[in-house]
Amino acid sequence: MVKVQAHAAAAPAVVKPEKDVEGMTRFLDSLKYNSDGLVAVLVQHVDTGEILMQAFADRAALNETMQTGLATFWSRSRKGRWCKGETSGHYIHVQGVYTDCDRDSIIYLSDPIGPSCHTGARTCWFSEAKLEGGEGPVKEEGAHDHVEHVPRTTLLALEHTIQQRREAMEKGTEAKPSWTARLISNQELLCKKIREEAGELCQTLEAQEGKERAASEAADLLYHAMVLLNVQGVPMEDVLRVLRKRFTQSGVEEKAARAPKASQ
Repeated sequence: MVKVQAHAAAAPAVVKPEKDVEGMTRFLDSLKYNSDGLVAVLVQHVDTGEILMQAFADRAALNETMQTGLATFWSRSRKGRWCKGETSGHYIHVQGVYTDCDRDSIIYLSDPIGPSCHTGARTCWFSEAKLEGGEGPVKEEGAHDHVEHVPRTTLLALEHTIQQRREAMEKGTEAKPSWTARLISNQELLCKKIREEAGELCQTLEAQEGKERAASEAADLLYHAMVLLNVQGVPMEDVLRVLRKRFTQSGVEEKAARAPKASQ
């Protein structure tokens, strides 16, 4: 991983020629470019792990990205430099630049502002292909204005399922009784279960119940906590962002800096 310069503002900083940045030419020389002098770039969300878009970058775009912290590419359609967001305002803040084992592709690990796809979708991947019945035919579903077929990691898939259960409950279209819907509709039960699951997770340590049991109880606690987040309208992305911002801060210092809770 190669670190990039952090910039709080969206406006691009002054970019130095690669020769004036120690180690830049050596790094850029180490990459394997295609016949057009480009490498493929995937943009990955730093908090959720989502793959947001793919584009290409030349030496100048990589040099600029690493200095400004803003995702910059070589646009094949525009035939020139393209800093994502200069027109739309949907900048992509790059937290790190990663190379693959063959050094012919790049990941920009990023924190985006707004949608990444030119269609207005959050991600450029929103269509899913399936081989029905294991033998066919191949069926493809998805559209830029729907999120049903967006690829999701485990936590995001669980979050989506919880939201689906909530919507079915509110519309009265539940196919069968749902534990999730029951929790959403009964906050007293939900809070009771969270406290119960937290206690059971602690017990796995105190009673030395083993790793498998600890993983199971942690999964139970996480699920119930995510239902509570849904009830309060807090996306998992917000929680992950808070965790990321705490990486560089002492836990003792962070707790000391918190505002006192209001008295009950």
